Parts: sequence; structure tokens; C-alpha cells
Amino acid sequence: MNELKKNMVFTSDVVDLTHEGQGVVKIGGFPLFVENALPGEQIEVRVTKVGKNFGFGRLERLIKQSPFRMNEINLDYLRTGIADFGHLQYEQQLEYKQKQVVELLHKTAHKENFPVEPILPAEQTKAYRNKAQVPVREINGQIETGFYRKNSHQLVPISDFYIQDPIIDNLVNTIRDGLRAFGQASKIAYNEQTRKGWLRNLVIRRAYHSHEIMLVFVVTNAKFPFPQKEFLAELIEKFPELKSIQLNINKTDGSFILGKKYVTIYGSDTIKDTMLGKTYEISAPSFYQVNTSQAEKLYQTAYEFAELKQEDTIIDAYSGIGTIGLSVADQVARVYGMEVIPAAVTNAIRNADLNHFNNVKYEVGAAEEIMPQWLEDGIKPDVIFVDPPRKGLDERFIETATKVGARSVIYISCNPATFARDVIRFEQNGYQLERVRPVDLFPQTHHIELVGKFTNVEKNNIM
Repeated sequence: MNELKKNMVFTSDVVDLTHEGQGVVKIGGFPLFVENALPGEQIEVRVTKVGKNFGFGRLERLIKQSPFRMNEINLDYLRTGIADFGHLQYEQQLEYKQKQVVELLHKTAHKENFPVEPILPAEQTKAYRNKAQVPVREINGQIETGFYRKNSHQLVPISDFYIQDPIIDNLVNTIRDGLRAFGQASKIAYNEQTRKGWLRNLVIRRAYHSHEIMLVFVVTNAKFPFPQKEFLAELIEKFPELKSIQLNINKTDGSFILGKKYVTIYGSDTIKDTMLGKTYEISAPSFYQVNTSQAEKLYQTAYEFAELKQEDTIIDAYSGIGTIGLSVADQVARVYGMEVIPAAVTNAIRNADLNHFNNVKYEVGAAEEIMPQWLEDGIKPDVIFVDPPRKGLDERFIETATKVGARSVIYISCNPATFARDVIRFEQNGYQLERVRPVDLFPQTHHIELVGKFTNVEKNNIM
């Protein structure tokens, strides 16, 4: 029976690392997860919480240090999750991510000794994010921007976000300082308890290649509580790359960052960027990979796995603004895509025009609903690309995708756990996992992206 109590202090060795970057120590066989602790270290740990099967501890003293520790890391990056692997040298970060994919395929998908290909590292391991979502709050009578402490809504003030484009950080800090000059922090900054205040969040994108910037103020109403014209004019003068400034109206009481209504108050509704030599318009609600240079490697890996032919018809499920399908539209016969966000589909259609493609078609809707209709219309894909959210694929989608008879399904995943679950579902429907390769899109964090290839067993046997 577990006799651990809160505030007990022990000396223990760190034996492993969780997928979120916490060190694992075992007290009498009972695991405690400890922030800022690395395998190979010996630490003094204080018990902070005890559950049924595991608990949490706090590092009190580092007795023996790992040779792979990064001592200069700001601990706020660990506390907030901005860089929860940031205390570990980059080569070891890659090793742990590779290990996690191998273990999940083994434990969840029963793939023992599956030959996971070596993870593709990032050349730029800091200051790479092209998008920021930053809360704005009042602390001690002053407007602050920063990031929430893990598992809380307690804002930690931060000026340098470490993994974000420094120009984005500069814009956030300039806005924060400009707002402070107006006073009335309680009127400007949103308060989650009282539901009062105007500005909830700043959402900023900076295009990697074009450097165009989109700024979105997430607000409770469209009326500025300070002189709008002068404030925006100063921002535009200091940041000439600002091409779009919008308001997102969010009147809800929940924790959702964005509301449904956007109002453009300066410039255009979109910004432009290029990826793999193609031009894209990006709207505020649309998905666009936050690490452009690594996304290019990710997509190139997917195309390598697909072994595309000029006569191929491909389906780009979860197509977003069209980046996956349009990047190879000049290498195949036809591209079909679907996406549930109407603004993204509008972007995808516009992007096809921008790149002078007339062999593409995009529709608004869920893949599991649209694909059966396309099949009835005689559309028979050779390759299906999927890039779902973290929850993975809907079972209905897998059933539909495997019924259309494509020779392969290329699965881009941002969550190895749900990918491993979906491996079983695909194989139950006649598609065998053939290749897997992780790609590090999120250096300094626990997040892992990977590409998997599923091959139609029946078609393979015929060939």
C-alpha cells in the first residue's frame, strides 16, 4: 500500500522522462513526475501530490547533474510548457522523441521492432514559430502579456518567448507597452473572473518567406477603449510588414481563444507566404503549420512515401488552405480536397488560382461525408493524404478511406498516440503500415510530428 504523503522529502535517482518532459523517480516502486529533472540525475524531491497510481514532486535540490542538461534555460519556459524539453540538449530531445514513437507503436499498435526511420532534425531549434497566441491580463494594476503556467490560468509575464519569431515577440511587447501608456489596465485587459475588460488575447502570424504580418486583437466588443487611430498608426509605422489587422469578437464565458466573428480594420483579410515554391493566402482562422521550414521537410517526406505518378488522382483530406495538395498539383493528374472551415476552403480555391492550377477541386465538409459522394461520382483516388488534429481520425473516415481502394494512405500525425491507435484500425480494414518517420517540427517541446504510410494489401498482392 502506498504510504507517500504530501511534503515528504526523498533522495532518488531520475530513471526516465515522460512524454511531456517531466523526470520520473520511483519511491518504493511508486512513480513521481518531477519538473526540471532529467534521467541520470540524482535529486532531492518533495512530494506535492499523491494519486492512486502516480504522483507529482518538486525538485528541491540537484545532487548529481546530467551531462545533457541545459543550465541556461529560463525555468518559466518549463513552468508554462513553452519549452518543456528546453532543459535537455537537442540531440537528446530527438532521441526521446524517436523512442516515444517506437514505444507507442509497440505498446498500442503491437508493432514489435517496427523499423521507425530516423527522426528529421530541425536546423533552427529556437525562434522558429510563425504564430503566437498570447493572453493579455492585468497583474498588480499593470497590463501584462505572457503565457499560462501549466494546468492553470495563472499568467506568467514573459517578454522573450524563446521559440517564437523575435519580430512577433517585439510586436507583442510594443503593444503591451503601448497599452500601458493609456492606463486603466482593468478596463483594457480581460479578467476571467469578473468577465470584464476588452482585450483577451493577441494572435499574430508572421509569414516565414514573405515576412508579412497579421495581427488579431481578440476582444469582447468592437469598440476600442482608447484612441484607435493613433494607436494603430504607431504600430503600422514601427512594423511596416503589418498587412492585416483584425478584431476577433469573443463574448463567450469559456476558455476558447477565438470567437467566430472577424472584422478587418486595416489592410487585407489575408497575408501571403510561399511553401515549396507555391504561393498561399492565409486567413486568420485557417490552419497553417507554425514551423514553415520544417513543414516543408514534413511534406517532402510525405511525397517521398507516396511515390506519386503523373497520372495519379489524390485526395487531400483536412486540406486547410491547400498546402499539401497544391504543392504537388503540377506532379499529378487531379487533386481533390475537403475541409470543415469555410474560410480555409475559400483560401484553398484562391490559392489554386494564384498558382494557376485548374486540376484541383475543394469542398466544405467532413471527409467521411464527402468521400462517399465522390466515390459515387466515379472519383477513384490513387493516394489519400490525411493530416488530422490531435484526436486522430474518425473511425468512419478510416472505413470510408479504405473502401475507396487507393493504393496508399499517407498519414501526417501531430499525435503519435492517436496515430498508433489508428494503425490498428487501418490494418483491420486491409491497409498495412509500411513506413514511419518522425519529423521534429517543435524543437524544445514534447510535441512530435510524424509521417506514416499505409499500403493497400489487396492491391499490393495483385501487383
